[in-house]
Amino acid sequence: MKPNDIKNIYLIAICGTGMAALAGLLKGAGYRVSGSDANIYPPMSTLLENAGIPVLPGYRKENITGDIDLVIVGNAVSKTNEEVQAVLAAGLEYTSFPAAIARFFLDGRKSLVVTGTHGKTTTTSLLSWVLQASGRKPGFMVGGWLKNFDNNHQVPEGNYFVTEGDEYDSAFFDKGPKFLHYRPDASILTGIEFDHADIFDSLDQIKDAFRKYVSLISPEGVILVKHADANIQDVLGEAVCNVESYGYLDGADWLIGDYRFESGYGYFSLSYQGEKKADFQLAMIGRHNVENAAAVAALCLQLGLTADEINSAFKTFQGIKRRQEVVGIKNGITVLDDFAHHPTAIRLTLEAVKEAYPGQRLWAIFEPRSATSRRKVFEQDFPDSLLVADRVIIAGLFAPEKINEEERLDPGQVVTCLRQKGCDAHFIEEVDDIVAFMAENAESGDVVLVMSSGGFGGIHQKILDR
Repeated sequence: MKPNDIKNIYLIAICGTGMAALAGLLKGAGYRVSGSDANIYPPMSTLLENAGIPVLPGYRKENITGDIDLVIVGNAVSKTNEEVQAVLAAGLEYTSFPAAIARFFLDGRKSLVVTGTHGKTTTTSLLSWVLQASGRKPGFMVGGWLKNFDNNHQVPEGNYFVTEGDEYDSAFFDKGPKFLHYRPDASILTGIEFDHADIFDSLDQIKDAFRKYVSLISPEGVILVKHADANIQDVLGEAVCNVESYGYLDGADWLIGDYRFESGYGYFSLSYQGEKKADFQLAMIGRHNVENAAAVAALCLQLGLTADEINSAFKTFQGIKRRQEVVGIKNGITVLDDFAHHPTAIRLTLEAVKEAYPGQRLWAIFEPRSATSRRKVFEQDFPDSLLVADRVIIAGLFAPEKINEEERLDPGQVVTCLRQKGCDAHFIEEVDDIVAFMAENAESGDVVLVMSSGGFGGIHQKILDR
């Protein structure tokens, strides 16, 4: 069925970040949209409610009615799901979330895709904002909440659609990565490391996925890749498009220079193959975010934007919720929230916060919550990442019963290793006990960085309230 013939669309597992964004896009594009989920909570439940999209609690076969033209199945549900079974029995047309993005929003537009193990959400958000602030009116779909838009999606009015390209699987009937659906005309690749241990067995398997992705980029297009990343170099053999690198080290096509951080802004210059293009000022903390911004600037200059347009957007970028976000300041203690859960992201985030709050004592409170961080795979890597902090607290694993005991991360072992390296580290399993410990030990001037890929029991506000 063609998009023009479809009126009524139903999403199974509608409250996932990407699925809720897709539901909002479809509603904004004029379709009747509804769906269901077992886990209905903010911010996605609020987004759907504000968009006037009805959400049914739980999965029941009665929800699948004869007037549905198309069902979009989220990757959170399996073939045994009661609603999926009803869809199959009724012979209704169904598709995956990434295939729906392509089908409804990419035809006749330039598809700009940001991918890589780290920095996808920030880079996609920044690219979307630069295009918006310069009047290009892009569509976008991002796995985070953009403060400039107070949203995670926008229906396109212009020629561009920006997608956060995820290597995670698409649906129970399509185990390929989502990013293989996005028909990229141009792309940014921020780096490749091992992640998603629940679906990938090895780094080589992840590289294979990226090789397939790189081969899809339009021959007339470009891929901007992080310079000096050996894993990226291993996948570029399949590229038929132009390949350009960005980074701080000599040899990068787009070279970052003159970096400094001052009063909440990162300042840097950008040169292309030895010729200086412009100076930029970014309203974010961290050398790694300047690197993400350099990739965005390089791509936008190639799309025909001016350096002034790009710099103006960089200065007015308000950031993303849950990315080095200041939750509050109480009695001189600053509490920040961040999504970091991979050792590399943890280290880069801690370094950025250290730089932004010089001379202040930094606490790192980490909840192993993602499918990979709860596994042993990074048990040797977490200590060195967390050492950047002055004090470390590791919480108990989220839903440990979902990980086989022999595969499970041992937080106590990470803390033991940190102590052996001279770090003041503690394993405190429960949120309320962490809050009590912080009330006893935090002092005015301290910076508390809370890192989790989930809600972490509302610990940020509990610490501030205490």
